[in-house]
Amino acid sequence: MLNDVTFGQYYPANSFVHRLDPRFKLLALIAFIVMLFVANNFYALAACAVLLFAAIAAARVPLGSVLRSIKGVIFILVFTGILNVFFHSGKTVYWQWGIFKVTSEGIIFTVFLMFRLFFLVMASSILTLTTTPVSLTDGIESLLKPLKLIRFPVHELALIMSIALSFIPSLIDETNRIISAQKARGADFESGNIFKRIKAVVPILIPLLISALRRAEELGDAMDSRCYSGSKNRTKYKKLRFGWRDLLAFLLVGALIAGVVLLNIYCYNIFPQIYAYIRIS
Repeated sequence: MLNDVTFGQYYPANSFVHRLDPRFKLLALIAFIVMLFVANNFYALAACAVLLFAAIAAARVPLGSVLRSIKGVIFILVFTGILNVFFHSGKTVYWQWGIFKVTSEGIIFTVFLMFRLFFLVMASSILTLTTTPVSLTDGIESLLKPLKLIRFPVHELALIMSIALSFIPSLIDETNRIISAQKARGADFESGNIFKRIKAVVPILIPLLISALRRAEELGDAMDSRCYSGSKNRTKYKKLRFGWRDLLAFLLVGALIAGVVLLNIYCYNIFPQIYAYIRIS
C-alpha cells in the first residue's frame, strides 16, 4: 500500500549530487523554493523545472522514485487545486453556481500552482534521496551553529529532525506489515463509503502508534547505554568541506536566481501578447 512512498528514503549512488556538501544542498533547496514562489510566469517556472530535472539527472536517481514522492501529498495537492479552481476570481467566467465560479484566470492559476507544488515536493525528495540522515544532521547543525551563542539546542534539534526522517521508512514498513496482518484476518480497507474506510483505519493506527512508541523507547535506551550526552564535548569523525562541485552547483543556482528575476522583469517586454495570458499575479 505504501511501498511507493519514497520521501525520507536514501537512494545510494555515486553521483555529482550525492557528493555535494549537505549544507549546500540545504541552502540550494531553500533558494529553489524561494525561486518557485518568486516566479510569476510560466517562463520563470520553466527555468526552475530545467534546473530540477538537471539535478535529477545528475543525481542518477530514477525519475519514478522522485515522482512517487508526490504520492504522499497527492490529496493535499488535489484539494488545493479544487479550491483554487472554484474560488479564484477572474473576468472570464465559464461556469458559476452560487459562491462557486470557474474562470479562465482561475484555471491558469491552478495549473501554475499545481506545477509549483509538484516541483517543491520533488526538490525536497531529491534532498532526502541523495543525503544520508547522518550527513543531513551534520549539515543542519553546521548551518545553525551561530544560534549556539544564544544557547539554542542546535545539536538536539538536528538530531530530532534526522531521527524523524530515518523513522519514515521504518514506519512505512511497519504499516504495510500491519495492513497485511489485518487483511489476513478478514479486514477490508478498499470497499464501502468514506466513513467505513476511515473506521477501518483505526485497527492500523493503534498498533502503529504502539510500535512507534516502542521504537522510540528502544532508541532512547540504546543512546543511554552508549552514554550519549548531546553536543557536549562531541567531535566529528567526518568534517564537512566545500569543494569544486559545490562551487559549480553554486554558480548554477545563482544563474537560476538571476534568470528567474530577469524573466519576471523583462518577460512583458519580450512577449507582451503572450505574457498577458500567462502571468500569475
